[in-house]
Amino acid sequence: MSQRDTDWKPFEDGGSIGWMGSQGGTIARDEELAGQVRLTYEVDDSRSFHALTCSVAGWFLHHRFFDNAAEATTAFDAMKPALEELRTQLPEGGPKTSLEARAGGPLLAAFMARFS
Repeated sequence: MSQRDTDWKPFEDGGSIGWMGSQGGTIARDEELAGQVRLTYEVDDSRSFHALTCSVAGWFLHHRFFDNAAEATTAFDAMKPALEELRTQLPEGGPKTSLEARAGGPLLAAFMARFS
């Protein structure tokens, strides 16, 4: 993997910032890694709502919810290296065989248990 493959970049060159996210908040941070991993932070201070959504293309979509910005920001930063690691362990684009799917299951479960 080259250095370029490990650089997080603004999703759609930052074009999603300020838009409504999938959980109903305003997107405050939205980053992607190699077009395969995405991590989004949504906020709505009027209801003390902070949500993180992460995905690995073809594998999973996971949401987390917080009641304050400090916890959400800390979690966002902690999830990035874990998502980088997860990406290296899963076939790109999702499982191609049932064996790949079964091998990925415990990896995804461990990530979600750690970040639930």
